[in-house]
Amino acid sequence: MAIAAAPVDDYDTPWKDALTRYFPEFMAFYFPQTYAAIDWQRPHVFLDQELAQVVQDAELGKRLVDRLVQVATLESGEQWVYIHIEVQGQNDAHFPERLFTYNYRLYDRYRRPVASLAVLADDSESWKPSHYGYQLFGCEVGIRFPTVKILDYASQTETLLEDTNPFALVTAAHLFTRKTKGDPKQRYAAKWRLAKLLYERHWDKQRIVDLFGVIDWLMRLPNELEQRLLQEVYTLERNVSMPYVTSAERFGIEKGLQQGLQQGEATLLQRQLARRFGPLPDAIRAQLNGASIDQLEIWAIKVLDAESLDEVFDQRA
Repeated sequence: MAIAAAPVDDYDTPWKDALTRYFPEFMAFYFPQTYAAIDWQRPHVFLDQELAQVVQDAELGKRLVDRLVQVATLESGEQWVYIHIEVQGQNDAHFPERLFTYNYRLYDRYRRPVASLAVLADDSESWKPSHYGYQLFGCEVGIRFPTVKILDYASQTETLLEDTNPFALVTAAHLFTRKTKGDPKQRYAAKWRLAKLLYERHWDKQRIVDLFGVIDWLMRLPNELEQRLLQEVYTLERNVSMPYVTSAERFGIEKGLQQGLQQGEATLLQRQLARRFGPLPDAIRAQLNGASIDQLEIWAIKVLDAESLDEVFDQRA
């Protein structure tokens, strides 16, 4: 019997979630020099509202996974670090300009040093932007930013699988996802290999659940193969007496796929609302994240004609 086509791959939310949950490991894996300059004894803070205001002002097309993080440096105390992750499947000629614009707008608004860092997850081996600027009448303005290319790890798969940093596995999952595109049987084998590694690392429950969620979202499979994989995971858990994934119901096949779809719908609607009405209150974000898919679709239709947030969420409309 032929295997049905796999769902469309999604790179946005898993990268964003993994970066948020494991920001120090993210920095250590992709930007080790920057990691060494940060004082990790002091807390780091994600400044989503501050970034949303700048992005809204910039009006430079589609936003991807953008995070602004306030950290303390070992040398000079508190600074802001702006992390921009490029997750599109193809290169974007406007990306360097967008990074430049966000950087100077952040500095202009908050008068703090900003470091712009980029992780590129596209398929073009030759596309590695690292600067943007212009010259006029002897005046030179621009930015140079560190860039990490996921494809550069393609020849290091086995090394990634031996690395204990969670972003080594996230990177491997990303590469396996692209390598097995259109080949669900090969993707099943690669996904099962990564799932087994999660248990072999003897990580704590939360890390296993989090990383399984990232792998599961990245490496989507047809339903029959997802069911087979889940049975393999059940068996593995019984053998190692670590019922982590099965006890976390959100990663059951039906529930996991449903939650993934809901999160994707909620994220998209948040972007649409923020673009039309500005930064969203925390209460609205919570309402979106807790809503059903049917309710999100209703709000998505309302946003097309609504003049305010109140109109979108008015139950009488």
